[in-house]
Amino acid sequence: MIGYGDRARTQCEVVRLFRETHPDLPPLNQGTISKIEAHNREMGHVRKVPSKRRHDDTNLLLALEENPITPARQLARDKFGYLHK
Repeated sequence: MIGYGDRARTQCEVVRLFRETHPDLPPLNQGTISKIEAHNREMGHVRKVPSKRRHDDTNLLLALEENPITPARQLARDKFGYLHK
């Protein structure tokens, strides 16, 4: 694993070094390091990227009540931009 500092380290070493270097911050655990490493491997960075998909289920449910015959997928796509292909 590439991690925290100048060389490859195990996740346990990264946790220990982080706790030693930043005692004032909340401690990390090995699971957190594992998730960060997996995200970095997948995305190439570790910053959070906001989701492009809006979560507006209440409005979708109201639209379904207004148009009970129209399929939910079609309403989601047409009215709210969900389910882009």
